[in-house]
Amino acid sequence: MEVLEAFPANRDLRTGSANAIKDFFEYLTIAGEGFFDSITAVIKVILDALETVLVVTPWPVIGTAILFLAWLSAGARVAVFTGAALAYIGLLGFWEKAMSTVALLGTASFISIFLGIPMGVLCAKRPKVYSVVRPILDFMQTMPSFVYLIPVIAFFGTGKPAGILATLVFGSPPVIRLTVLGLRGVPESVREAAVAFGATPRFLLFKVDLPLAAPSIMTGVNQTIMLSLSMVVVASLIGAKGLGEDVLEALQFAAAGQGMLAGFAILFCAMILDRIIQGKKKS
Repeated sequence: MEVLEAFPANRDLRTGSANAIKDFFEYLTIAGEGFFDSITAVIKVILDALETVLVVTPWPVIGTAILFLAWLSAGARVAVFTGAALAYIGLLGFWEKAMSTVALLGTASFISIFLGIPMGVLCAKRPKVYSVVRPILDFMQTMPSFVYLIPVIAFFGTGKPAGILATLVFGSPPVIRLTVLGLRGVPESVREAAVAFGATPRFLLFKVDLPLAAPSIMTGVNQTIMLSLSMVVVASLIGAKGLGEDVLEALQFAAAGQGMLAGFAILFCAMILDRIIQGKKKS
């Protein structure tokens, strides 16, 4: 009856599988060292540029630019809210870490969007490609974030680039999926009419398909940015720093007050970005 009470697990099989995965990671790390270093170098170039703009630039300049952008994109009410949120972040001493967080977020979002929209277009035009990509996207969205930190650390070490790559895995799927959804939702009658008037495939894509799919694509961009920001605390576990570092320290030392203050700073960053991206429809 012992067989019915406990599954007859094979611990040797588990140990052997774990060692095989470890050996595979070590092989890839050595064999692909140049490739991984190249990816890290590209990420550092983008990150350094954003940090130069957001962190090194005097705060009145950045604050004024954000307020102006909020007013221009979403109107006066959002600009007032943005001013109050920035005042909260600055007065409580979170300004530098908030700008560092936005730089990390901006780098991850830029790469996700830069690669995700073309991939979504390709998947929408080539269903066979999407049938291969879709299970990968499912894996990226369902795998717990702490699990895929393991290969990121194995291949890229710790630090900000590794944190950005972990954020990419979590934040990229929405923009790809919603680009595919938007392009597939373009009315076929509109496309047929454009073709009848002599539209080339390039004209059809850039002047018909993408403009009509733009609302869905922008929703995907917004979701990618929000999901990337939600990875702030997780990425801080591998040295990404920023506001997530304060939340992590609060968890380690049970500093509830400090953790809540940093959490509200992250929340306000997310709300400012969301309002600016959504524009006047959400103001």
